[in-house]
Amino acid sequence: MFKERLETIASRLEGARLVALIAADGIPVEVHRQDEDLDVEALAAELVTQVRSIAENHDELTLGSVRQLSITTDRQTLMLGALGGGHFLLLVLRDGVSSGRARFELRRAPLVLDSDLE
Repeated sequence: MFKERLETIASRLEGARLVALIAADGIPVEVHRQDEDLDVEALAAELVTQVRSIAENHDELTLGSVRQLSITTDRQTLMLGALGGGHFLLLVLRDGVSSGRARFELRRAPLVLDSDLE
């Protein structure tokens, strides 16, 4: 069920290397890969840890909940969006790909995936 939805999201993102559904504990639930070289388990665990740390800081500052995290490196863009039940959608884009469509897909993902996560 999730595999097809991740494939659909990936098909709308030119330059997507990876689209993954990540559980609240940082473990991948379902993965759609274009690039087998990515260590999705390590990426997911690290990014979820970072989001939790940032979320704690934002709570202390009363800035609101973290919905998206985006990290751009010299080789790729990593994006993590919050879903229901503490789950996340992880997107990894090739270098030079516009992240606008990816941000849109991250905002849209709860509408598509949340009903199946609860």
